[in-house]
Amino acid sequence: MSSFFRNSSDAYVFLFLFRGHQEGKNIPSFQQAASFLSSLKSLLLLFLSPEEDEEQGEGGETAPLHCVEPLVTQLAAPKIPEGERVDFDDIHRKRMEKDLLELQTLIDVHFEQRKKEEEELIGLKDRIESRRAERAEQQRVRAEKERDRQTRIAEERQRKEDEEAKKRADDEAKKKKVLSNMGAHFGGFLAKVEQRRGKRQTAREIKKKTLAERRKPLAIENLREDGLRSPPPKKPRNRRAKEMWECIYELESEKFDLTEKMKRQKYEITVLLNRIHHAQKFKKVHGKGKVGGRWK
Repeated sequence: MSSFFRNSSDAYVFLFLFRGHQEGKNIPSFQQAASFLSSLKSLLLLFLSPEEDEEQGEGGETAPLHCVEPLVTQLAAPKIPEGERVDFDDIHRKRMEKDLLELQTLIDVHFEQRKKEEEELIGLKDRIESRRAERAEQQRVRAEKERDRQTRIAEERQRKEDEEAKKRADDEAKKKKVLSNMGAHFGGFLAKVEQRRGKRQTAREIKKKTLAERRKPLAIENLREDGLRSPPPKKPRNRRAKEMWECIYELESEKFDLTEKMKRQKYEITVLLNRIHHAQKFKKVHGKGKVGGRWK
């Protein structure tokens, strides 16, 4: 390597370019690098410091200046030995193959996952269809059972109605038969029933009977309207109207007396209740008793 490069800077430049190509960086070509290096050398020789010139004068010898090498000689690319030649196309091809392999792997994984999802979706659809069919079958069976139940209820109701109608018809037939057998004795039976009812008179019947005995009916069927509206006559010829007026007057008098008596009795009852309540309020109770509406 030392015989190939003229100095260490050329070797460093080559090493930098080689590593850059290995890492895949965008590095300029060898020709561009060599021309840049020669230009840098010429600039360094032109701008040497004055201290370095004095040191060369004191020695008595002037250091020969390196002539600027022509740029045409540096345009040629350095030759790389056969053992160290690097095939960048091969590296790029291998990387492309690797990327293609990874891409193909990702594509295969994607399609496998998609196929699995499609299979799961198909299985889910099948389960949904089967569940829908089962539900339809269950609803059909339930509807049939409900129809059978309604039919049984209707039949049972009709049977009970028929039995009740038959029972009523039998009872009516028995009653008619009993009444027909009684015949002529039915009148005597009704008379006995009326007699039994007469023995057990209610308060209303007793009241009506008493009033009928006490108040005789007025014979006013033959009187006209003007005769009924006329005041009580003083002449004896209008005896009927006078009797009716006296009867009404007597009834009104009794009504007034009874009303006043009822008022007086109500007042006495109220006074007695107030006295009882007042006495119970201040009554001394020995031991436990009821005070103020509560038991203590």
